[in-house]
Amino acid sequence: MKVILREDVAKLGTAGEAVTVRNGFARNFLVPRGLAYMATEGSLRKIEQEMKQRARVIEREKITQEEFAKRLEGVVVTIPMRVGEENRLYGSVTAQMISESLGNQGYEIDRRSIVLDEPIRTLGSHDVTVHLKHGVQGKFRVNVISE
Repeated sequence: MKVILREDVAKLGTAGEAVTVRNGFARNFLVPRGLAYMATEGSLRKIEQEMKQRARVIEREKITQEEFAKRLEGVVVTIPMRVGEENRLYGSVTAQMISESLGNQGYEIDRRSIVLDEPIRTLGSHDVTVHLKHGVQGKFRVNVISE
């Protein structure tokens, strides 16, 4: 059965693409969940309009995410930690701690979008990357100080 995908479906295709799937998969999964339309002339026109509208929405969201990333560049997060011998931390600075500190400054960022190349286990200044929506990345600085 031929269907037109409304949204990206893993291991099947991207939105707007016409794919052939088994009848049961289309009738019992894709169509009831709103992931696809049956491939007809009317649904082709409908999906074209949806794709144009989705492109406009994504472009607006991407612009706002880029503006947010620019604001993040000047942000410095300070996290106090307990320190042992040779200025080594007890434990490490986690994405959750960074997310909470950003929240205290008014920047709501999910901890899962914060990328730490390696755990932060030393005092000092560290650059941290955040993956935002639509492929936009932002960077900010984390200062780890002694309690």
